Amino acid sequence: MTSLTTFDWFVVAGYFLLLLGVALAVVRKQTDTTQYFLAGRNVGFFAIGASIFASNIGSEHIVGLAGQGASTGLAMAHYELHAWVVVLLAWVFVPFYYNAGVFTMPEFLEKRFGPRPRWILSLVSLAAYVLTKVSVTVYAGAVVFSTLLPDTFGSPENAFWVGAIATVILTGLYTIAGGLRVVLYTDTVQAFILLIGSVAITYIGLDLLGGWGELQTFAATSVADYALWRPLSDPDFPWLGIMIASPIVGIWYWCTDQYIVQRTLAAKDLRTARRGALFGAFLKVWPVLFFLVPGLIGAALHSKGLLAIPTDSGGGLVGDQVFPTMVATLLPEGLRGLVVAGLMAALMSSLSSLFNSTATLFTVDVYEKIRPNAPEKHYVNVGRVATFVVVLLGLAWIPVMPMISKGGLYQYLQSVQGYLAPPITAVFLLGVFNDRINNRGAVWGLSLGFILGMTKLLIQAFFGEGKIENPAFLAAIGDFNFLYYSGVLFLVCVVTIIVASRTAPAQPRESIAGLTYSSIDRAAVRASWTRGDVALTAVVLGLVAALYLYFSFWI
Repeated sequence: MTSLTTFDWFVVAGYFLLLLGVALAVVRKQTDTTQYFLAGRNVGFFAIGASIFASNIGSEHIVGLAGQGASTGLAMAHYELHAWVVVLLAWVFVPFYYNAGVFTMPEFLEKRFGPRPRWILSLVSLAAYVLTKVSVTVYAGAVVFSTLLPDTFGSPENAFWVGAIATVILTGLYTIAGGLRVVLYTDTVQAFILLIGSVAITYIGLDLLGGWGELQTFAATSVADYALWRPLSDPDFPWLGIMIASPIVGIWYWCTDQYIVQRTLAAKDLRTARRGALFGAFLKVWPVLFFLVPGLIGAALHSKGLLAIPTDSGGGLVGDQVFPTMVATLLPEGLRGLVVAGLMAALMSSLSSLFNSTATLFTVDVYEKIRPNAPEKHYVNVGRVATFVVVLLGLAWIPVMPMISKGGLYQYLQSVQGYLAPPITAVFLLGVFNDRINNRGAVWGLSLGFILGMTKLLIQAFFGEGKIENPAFLAAIGDFNFLYYSGVLFLVCVVTIIVASRTAPAQPRESIAGLTYSSIDRAAVRASWTRGDVALTAVVLGLVAALYLYFSFWI
């Protein structure tokens, strides 16, 4: 493996100086809270779409997705073909959020149901930060360190933990109080750099391998390991489980998660918000080709002896090492440093945004409701403590992550999201499309869903085959496929929400005006879209269908 050269390090330093300059230039233009939180609410569709894409494609996503491509082929491509779900965001959800004038998704739940669902969603979001954002982001940074600097700190294991802690510390130095506009600009730059690196790896790797035909030949040698669709007998990715769980997670992530939806709320009007989401959907079509396929190329190169990817004790590839290894080995000097800088900057950008979100979420949506009217300085200090605690919990959770899923970073991420998403997806869908759903239904659905999801997660971490196998019923729960469990949990939440809602009076019509499908101003919504929006939607859905059709029969 090629180490980073002096020139590479100069490129890394230059890149960070460039980001610093961009951030400082943007900070000077901000004058009020609307500028800070929603970038003045006058962002164009191109920046919105690019930021939606960039928010999804962080370096932890790329590290995990390439690793998944190497270890399980196209099994996880279903989650990367979620452009059709982003179309749902554009056409179905954005009109409700934008017309409601909300800044956050918990705020929308409060307008629709009352304060208690907002409080519960805030706590669930904090748990999600620990399990899927802090731990995953820091883990990915540590993997990059251990792969690119394996001997610098004595061993790859030492480099891993030095990288994990250094990522957190450096983020504190990197963070600049620039608000959403800085995030929009720097995220876009970093996504562009990572896209360049991934395209370069794909091109160079295919050339070294001998072309696309050689990749198909390699995948065809083990269709069961690399195919898009797996039989029902597959223990990890049965096709029915994928079809059930993938939309549930997709709707939660793309249509109800603050991290994504906030980009559309920064638009100057509803038309721009929708168009920005549609442009983001168009960009979301391509990750399968540029982020998942490179991992498959890495596995093929390794099998030919053209690339040395670390292996585990059983001889299998260590999937999360694939992308860093390909960066260090295949990319030329200079570009290698640029991509490494993009990886680290994206990691720290995600983490800095997370730090701010954690402080705000806990302080405003949780603590301030428990202790109102405290001094501002007290709230600031509480936010700092909350962030520190969340980071510590995220670091402590890292050793548990491999116990949840042996399939690598991306499979772990989808597994945990499969336990967090069902109650939130159920509440938002039913809340928007069914006027009869009320506060009691939302509270019971969110609470029971979160408890059942976290119970499954903890049992899966410690019980099952190769772990603690007694008592047998706990081991069976631990081994129960995460895809099917996501579907069962969603069904339980839907039934709970409907039944609980029927045990309390319906909400007054005036309290939900504009917040449900039957009460929204449809004429205003219709006036906000054009034939161009319909055409772009048709292009996105056509591309998704084409990719599904091709990769269903490519080997």
